[in-house]
Amino acid sequence: MDTIASLFSFITTPVSWVIVQFHTVYGALFGPDTGWAWGLSIVSLVILIRICLIPLFVKQIKATRAMQTLQPEMKKIQERYKNDKQRQSEEMMKLYKETGTNPLSSCLPILAQSPFFFALYHVLNSIASNDTIGVINENLLQSAQKAHIVGAPLAVKFTDSSSKVEALGASLTDVRVVTAVMIVMMSASQFFTQRQLMTKNIDTTVKTPFMQQQKMLMYVFPVMFAVFGINFPVGVLVYWLTTNVWTMGQQMYVIRNNPTPGSKAQAEYLERLTKYVTQHDKVSKRRDRAIVKAIVAKGRDRNEFERKFINGLSKANLAAQADGTVIKSDTAVAAEAEDGTPTTAAGAAKRQQPKRQSKSQRQHGGAAGAKVAGEDEPKTSLSKSDEPEDAKPATAAKKGGAKPAGGTRSKAQSGQRKGPQRPKSPSKK
Repeated sequence: MDTIASLFSFITTPVSWVIVQFHTVYGALFGPDTGWAWGLSIVSLVILIRICLIPLFVKQIKATRAMQTLQPEMKKIQERYKNDKQRQSEEMMKLYKETGTNPLSSCLPILAQSPFFFALYHVLNSIASNDTIGVINENLLQSAQKAHIVGAPLAVKFTDSSSKVEALGASLTDVRVVTAVMIVMMSASQFFTQRQLMTKNIDTTVKTPFMQQQKMLMYVFPVMFAVFGINFPVGVLVYWLTTNVWTMGQQMYVIRNNPTPGSKAQAEYLERLTKYVTQHDKVSKRRDRAIVKAIVAKGRDRNEFERKFINGLSKANLAAQADGTVIKSDTAVAAEAEDGTPTTAAGAAKRQQPKRQSKSQRQHGGAAGAKVAGEDEPKTSLSKSDEPEDAKPATAAKKGGAKPAGGTRSKAQSGQRKGPQRPKSPSKK
């Protein structure tokens, strides 16, 4: 422990100073020796650290978005080298290097707050060992040892002996119940945070090593917290539980308002946005306009949720613009093709034209059409006196057995069957 203390001595004093400052404020409200004063001091320390880490969190989001833009390229690499896993991994690493992305960027907030975690652990362990540390003097040390959080002293652990716990004015049963409950809550919050990321904010159409790492962390981290949590003092459990709850809330906000393209969260977000825009005929928030602008710029590369969003606007006679706004349009897009290109009503009508028929289909269709046209043609009877003169020779020639001029057949002949014909009976005079 002395070695660890020497490694983190540069941050132990600042952490103890921050705790003392918060304790001065809360001690004036709740009393200097109460668990509320010391517990809220630790919670405030967590909030302060996480606020300082917001720029790093923003960088993490940008790195995650950069990873998402590489999804099509990753998918091509997977299809190209699907039978060679080693070559697939090499090409993935080459792609990361060329684009400057890092699949482990999601671990940056955890790595950044690790020094604060170990410094707080050493401060609380020194309080339990009755040793002064940093700016915590003898008076503050005695006050911290008297502080209890739901019956458990601030510096005790689950594995401490009953004599040590009783020396701090508590019972071993209360300490183990409180620490066990806090360990379970800490592990559950970590699991829920990671599961929320895996089930809602990841494009599952592409399988990448990044997804496998996240899935592994979803089960590894809660187990690690459960195993090592029994050796954490109550104050450290308060610290870690608070930071897990903060991370969970922060992630819920990001997933709801800035989801990953192609994820379930994006489908829910675009569904809410479609409902709002169709009711108000506008995009009011700047964040929403930026997302609409990005969807319009994608063109044919839109995913199914984004195409559904564009079609939903079209049904409401709205059209998304390149600047992220929407306008009323009487000739709004009627539908969107599978490749993502919008089609107008004229284009839809053009696509509904019949396909070009083959030669045999045209001949068959032409014969059928001629037959139908012949059946539908009205039949008129002319008397001999009404028959034109130039038609009489043709009639006479027909009686004499002559063929019609030009090699064409009459309607009666076209309806006859091939082969020998049955002789007609002579007419009676």
